[in-house]
Amino acid sequence: MSSALQRSIEAGAVTITAEVMPPRGADPVHSLTMAQGLKGFVHAINVTDGSRAVMRMSSLALCRLLLDEGLEPILQLACRDRNRIALQSDLLGAHALGIRNLLCLTGDPVRVGDQPEARPVHDYESVKLLHQVAAFNRAEDPVSGLLPDGATALFAGAAADPNCQSLSGLRRRLERKKEAGARFLQTQMVMKPAVLEHFCNEVANPLGLPVLAGVFLLKSARNASFINRVVPGACIPESLVVRLEQASDPMAEGIAIAAEQVSSYLSLTQGVHLMAVKAEERIPEILDQAGIKKLMDP
Repeated sequence: MSSALQRSIEAGAVTITAEVMPPRGADPVHSLTMAQGLKGFVHAINVTDGSRAVMRMSSLALCRLLLDEGLEPILQLACRDRNRIALQSDLLGAHALGIRNLLCLTGDPVRVGDQPEARPVHDYESVKLLHQVAAFNRAEDPVSGLLPDGATALFAGAAADPNCQSLSGLRRRLERKKEAGARFLQTQMVMKPAVLEHFCNEVANPLGLPVLAGVFLLKSARNASFINRVVPGACIPESLVVRLEQASDPMAEGIAIAAEQVSSYLSLTQGVHLMAVKAEERIPEILDQAGIKKLMDP
């Protein structure tokens, strides 16, 4: 049976996803609590995989725990830390555990993380990983012949950055991702509707790739300035930084900004992908302000 995410995207329906981070430790309770608060508000929940090259609990493990809680996960799988054999094993293992949604990522460089001395692997990158997923879905063995113990049925997506300065380069990259088997796109944070509209009209729509536009909760002017400084490709307009700076309640203003973006972006794309690092409990409030009620019964 296909996942709720796959059914929604393939039906052309408005599709909402959100993101949670695994814990930095052995206790998953806080991450699971944040995810439980999203139940009924989103179709599926992304679990980050070593985002920003920072160590956290295995994405695969937390995805399985989400399934146990009746929540649909999207396994983020980055190529930075594993060779092809490990990635192949994780794909087969994810399917066996009941995980069907996948976001294929190359992975942030280790130099931006808190253990820059770690050795990156990059045996695969996101396009090669997408090819591998498609091959497993066809029951193709990576060495020869067919998989003796059965095919996978994974629903794979890819990441995209509408803020990319080279639109032609981005188009070529996404063409390769679609040819490799990407079925949907989740974007990095987008702060300007005009940027998203240009990306959709010039790149994603001609390729026939459904877009879930990235909406990031800004918590304060300081938070926005920090992101602009340290996150590659981040482009938060000064007008939003000033708006947060002048607000009597910066968090409430950040929620209002995110809600405005959700409303605006849903006129341009099939859905949105919400990111609220360490404040996932505010995502339902964002959706409510945007006029989006619960999508389903919890």
